[in-house]
Amino acid sequence: MVHLAAISRVVFGQRAPALCWETNVTATQRLLDAALAAPRRPWVLFASSREVYGEPEQLPVDEDTPFCPINIYGRSKAEGERLTLAAREAGLTTAIVRCSNVYGRIADHPDRVAPAFARAAAIGGTLRVCGSATTLDFTHVDDVVRALIAVIEQLAANVRTLLPVHLVSGTGTRLDQLAELARTLGGRGARVLDAPARSYEVTRFVGDPSRARALLGWQPQIDLAEGMARLVQDFASDAGLVDPPAAAAAMQKSSSHA
Repeated sequence: MVHLAAISRVVFGQRAPALCWETNVTATQRLLDAALAAPRRPWVLFASSREVYGEPEQLPVDEDTPFCPINIYGRSKAEGERLTLAAREAGLTTAIVRCSNVYGRIADHPDRVAPAFARAAAIGGTLRVCGSATTLDFTHVDDVVRALIAVIEQLAANVRTLLPVHLVSGTGTRLDQLAELARTLGGRGARVLDAPARSYEVTRFVGDPSRARALLGWQPQIDLAEGMARLVQDFASDAGLVDPPAAAAAMQKSSSHA
C-alpha cells in the first residue's frame, strides 16, 4: 500500500490546520490500524517530507538530522512518521521516504514554485519569487517514481528494517536562479517579480541522497535544467503555443543525445 494522500501544500495547511491534521495524521492512523487488523497485512509505504526538519543548521541534511518543523504541514508529517514506525513495532511492514520539491508534471498545484515558474515562462507571464535567496532541493517526479518502485520491491520481498530515505537531488538551487532558468528556457519575455519569503516556509534545504543510493541503488538521473525544459515545453503545448520555446527545445534535444 503506497500512502501518498495528504494536504500536501504548506500554505494549505496554514490556512486550514485542523483539516491538515485530520487528513495527514488522523487518516494515516486509521489506515495503519486497518492494515494491522487485516487478515493478510499489507505493507505500507508512507511519503513524508523535507518539512520535518524545519530550518536545518547544516547542509546537506541527512536522515538522522533531528526534526524541528516550523509549520503545521511539517508537524503533521513528523507525526505520520511516528505513527508509521509504531505500526512497524506492532508487526506491520513499513517504509518511509522523505521527498523534496517534487516537480515535472503540468497536472500539479499551479502555485507550487517549479510549475508556477515553468508555466509563466512558457506563456510570457510573471514569475513571482517569494524569497530570492531561498535555497531548495528539486527532484524530478520520474526519478521519484523509480525510487518508489525500488522501495516497493524491498517491501514486497518482506524487508522489514528499511531505514527512512531521502528522495532528493543533493543539489541546492536558489529561487532567483530557478526563475532565471525558467525565464531563459521560456524565451517569451517573462518578467520576474521579487517578493518577501513567507514566514512559515523553509528557506534552506539540501538533502543528502547517499542513503538511498546505498540501500536502493538509486540516484537521480534528470537534472534541473533538463526537467525544467521538459516542463516549460509541456506548458507551452498545453497553452496551444505551436512553436516550442527555443531554449527549452534545445535543452531537450541536447539531453536526448547525452
